[in-house]
Amino acid sequence: MTPPARRTPPATAAEARLLLVEDDDVIRNTVRMLLERYGFTVSTADDGLTGLEMFRETDPDLLLLDVMLPDLDGIGLCRRVRELSLAPILMMSARGDALDVVAGLEAGADDYVVKPCESAVLVARIRSLLRRASFTPADAGAGNGGQVDSAVLAFGDLTVDTRGMEVRRAGEVVALTPTELRMLLEFAGSPGVVLERRTLLSRVWDHAWHGDTRVVDLHVQRLRAKIGADRIETVRGFGYKLRR
Repeated sequence: MTPPARRTPPATAAEARLLLVEDDDVIRNTVRMLLERYGFTVSTADDGLTGLEMFRETDPDLLLLDVMLPDLDGIGLCRRVRELSLAPILMMSARGDALDVVAGLEAGADDYVVKPCESAVLVARIRSLLRRASFTPADAGAGNGGQVDSAVLAFGDLTVDTRGMEVRRAGEVVALTPTELRMLLEFAGSPGVVLERRTLLSRVWDHAWHGDTRVVDLHVQRLRAKIGADRIETVRGFGYKLRR
């Protein structure tokens, strides 16, 4: 299957087109009006199948998906979207249930919030995801003082082109989401150095928060599946490091 193409992100929030899929009328309309006040263009759907159809029609810059949806739930919708697109996905869970969080991240979501969520937190998460999607070559190696020693970094059969924002494994292009790419660049900027989970939360998710570090663990798991399970080593009690 052809990997999803990398997207051209919006230049400003006012240009960002969001798709909100939420079955609760009150929550859907409240969140839509909130986001529109912040300058976003928001399309909405009240079930998973309609959301999938609207995604195909509108090609949004970011998706907000409720977990519990009729017809096609948010987890299934997230998987279907990930087959077609690398657009950022923010999952919304009413319970903050551990299984919801894990399932959403495993399905390809970039981040999650628990409803009800403060307006400032929701907007900050969205802006963070959009910034991540507009990640540029100048940002590569941000965790290493913004410096990279070479445009193309090689780790065995894995190459990371920090200018072209392209990753290849054994010569084949690896389709990474913006979050996965930014995480890999953090590791590649400091090979052999242990990065703590909260360090990765701060650098990759672009904001300091005291949330569940499972978001890091699940992204490492997804990254390993794409670049090689033995490429990123777990250092128990500390974090992760990229093998030299």
